[in-house]
Amino acid sequence: MSYAKPLPVADVETQPFWQACRDGKLMLPRCTNCGHCRFPPTFYCAKCNSAEHEWIESTGRGRVFSWIVVRHPVPREVYATDVPYVVSLIDLDEGVRIVSNIVSVEPEKVTAGMPVRVIFRTVTPEITLPLFEPAWQ
Repeated sequence: MSYAKPLPVADVETQPFWQACRDGKLMLPRCTNCGHCRFPPTFYCAKCNSAEHEWIESTGRGRVFSWIVVRHPVPREVYATDVPYVVSLIDLDEGVRIVSNIVSVEPEKVTAGMPVRVIFRTVTPEITLPLFEPAWQ
């Protein structure tokens, strides 16, 4: 499988997240000391500085916080066939914010507060990307 776009690189902190995406699950680290969910995955909790955590499955649901519509791709040779596309900040139900693309909707129909749900797109054997679509789909 060939994929010509830049891909995330899993490391020791993010490997469980990317493995879960391959399994069709959106997993988040949650501090077992204070209960705070965090994203992106990190070793230490931003609220209490504890390293203790567990991985929980997200509902995969959230709301659009902010977004941009990309119409002029950079670099052009990589993204020219994708425009226009939506890059969004999504507030998940678990209280964390994730950056992703919104798909399956015309860019002009994306609105602040729009409910969305996660879907997964396998792009290589190692990487499955979490994307979001309107929850009414």
